[in-house]
Amino acid sequence: MPEPFLISPYFLNYVLPFVLVFTVVFAVLQKTKLLGDEVKQINAIMGLVIGLFLIAFPGPRGIIVLMMPFLAVALVILLVFMLLYGFIVSKKDGDVLGKWWKVAFGALLTIGLISFLLVITGYINAVNDFLFNVGGGQVWINLLLVIVIVGAIIAVVRGEKSD
Repeated sequence: MPEPFLISPYFLNYVLPFVLVFTVVFAVLQKTKLLGDEVKQINAIMGLVIGLFLIAFPGPRGIIVLMMPFLAVALVILLVFMLLYGFIVSKKDGDVLGKWWKVAFGALLTIGLISFLLVITGYINAVNDFLFNVGGGQVWINLLLVIVIVGAIIAVVRGEKSD
């Protein structure tokens, strides 16, 4: 059975990195107008040359190929966070949530998203062991110490001045 085109090594290792670099270089040159106004053809040629240089050298091409799955996952996580956070802090006329409620819901959203990512990636057991079993005592003691130090700094900075 022939291999599907979209997952073939040639497509993944040559075509996609070339198209990505060409598009990014072209877009940056168009936006910054580095080579001048109304020079789309020159910007396209520059993108083409830089993209061809990229696929000629395996080291940089490999870096881009390995980074793209991380970029895709990070962008989806950021999109989900921004959508949910947009629901929390929406600027409607009948907005009944105060500033601190928005901060609290934002914190809950962040904790929930991080917890969800830990569960679906399978790292929840490692984090649980680190926090509560293997090195948990040291983690909580250090966290308590940091909270006390930050509290002391805030108390000193916000404290009343005596004459």
